[in-house]
Amino acid sequence: MLSSPWARFYSNSCCLCCHVRTGTIILGVWYLIINSVVLLILLSALTDPDQYHLTSAELGGEFEFMDDANMCIATAISLLMILICAMATYGAYKQHAAWIIPFFCYQIFDFALNTLVAISVLVYPSTIQDYLRQLPSNFPYKEEIMSVNPTCLVVIILLFISIILAFKGYLISCVWNCYRYINGRNNSDVLVYITTNDTAVLLPPYDDPVNGAAKDPPPPYVSA
Repeated sequence: MLSSPWARFYSNSCCLCCHVRTGTIILGVWYLIINSVVLLILLSALTDPDQYHLTSAELGGEFEFMDDANMCIATAISLLMILICAMATYGAYKQHAAWIIPFFCYQIFDFALNTLVAISVLVYPSTIQDYLRQLPSNFPYKEEIMSVNPTCLVVIILLFISIILAFKGYLISCVWNCYRYINGRNNSDVLVYITTNDTAVLLPPYDDPVNGAAKDPPPPYVSA
C-alpha cells in the first residue's frame, strides 16, 4: 500500500520520551506563560510610562523606544497570542484538533519570518554592520562585536539562526503530529461507531425468525 511521503516523519512521541499530546500541552503552557509575562510588562509600562520610557539621548538616535501606539499594538498582539496558546493547550488536552490549527499557523508564520532573516543576512551581509552602528553607544559589548571579522560574524549569526530554525522546525513537527494523532483518533472513533450501527441494522432481530415460523404451522398429522 502506498503511503504519503509525510508519513515517515509521523511519530507519537517527542523529546525522546513525551507523547505528542503532552509535548503540545507543555509547549502551549510555556508560550502562555511567556506572553502573559510580556503582557504584564506592557500593561505596567502603559500605567507608568516614565519607568520604561527611553529618550532619544539614551538611545543615541532620533527616535523613541516605544510610543503609545506601539505599546497598544504590542498589547493587542500579546492578548492574541495568549488566546492562541490557550486554544492549543485546551485542544490538545480535550482532543479537539481544530483548536490546534491557529497555533500551528503561528508557528509556520514565525518559522517563515526567521527564514527570511537568515536569507537577508546571507544575501546582504553588510546589513549586520549597519544595524550594529545604529545601536546605542551604551549597548553592551557593542565595540567587541563590531571588532569581530565581518565574515566570521556572518557565519556565527547564520549558525545561530540555523540552530533556532532547526529547533522551531522540530516543535512544528511535534504540534503537527499531535494534530494528526487527535484527528486520526477522532476519525477512528467515528468509523467504529458507524460500523457498529450498520452491523446492528443489517442483522435481523432475533424475534423475526421465531415469529415467521409461528405464522406457518406444519400440516396436520394423518394416520395411515
